[in-house]
Order: sequence, then structure tokens, then C-alpha cells
Amino acid sequence: MITGFVALYIFMLAAFTGYEIIGRVPTILHTPLMSGSNFVHGIVLVGAMVALGNADGFWETLIGFVGTILAAGNAVGGYVVTERMLEMFKSSKD
Repeated sequence: MITGFVALYIFMLAAFTGYEIIGRVPTILHTPLMSGSNFVHGIVLVGAMVALGNADGFWETLIGFVGTILAAGNAVGGYVVTERMLEMFKSSKD
């Protein structure tokens, strides 16, 4: 079982690592990189749904619900960005 301190440590380590990795991505590569990682958004959505399904109390259910909504919005937004990016590469023939 993970204690609160260990969970906080893992969260802070993941946040720092993510910030450092994303902060070093050049601007020109950011959109293709993020659109190529849409599968990660799907994994986050599945994890949020599992957390919501295992919730017992009101606050756990509320946090799981909010997490599911945010993860779904993130996944949909990733696909919208990918579609817009791919539109830039289509030739315009009238």
C-alpha cells in the first residue's frame, strides 16, 4: 500500500520530469509530438474511469468524475489538434 507521503513524492517527481521533458521540446515539434501521443490521453481516460468505478465515498466519486471529464476533454482536444494539423498539409485545389 502506498502511503500519502510516497504518493506525493511520486506525483512531484512525475510533474518535475514532465515539465523538464516538455519544456525542452522545440516549438516546431510540439504539435506533432502532442498529436502523436493521443494514445496517452486514452490511457489517462481509462485510468480515470477505473478510479471512478472504484470510488466509495462522495469525494472520491466527485474527483473520479472530474478526472474522467478532464481526461475525455483532453483526448478529444488531441484529436481536434491532429485534424487541424493534417488540414495544413492538404493541397487546395478548386
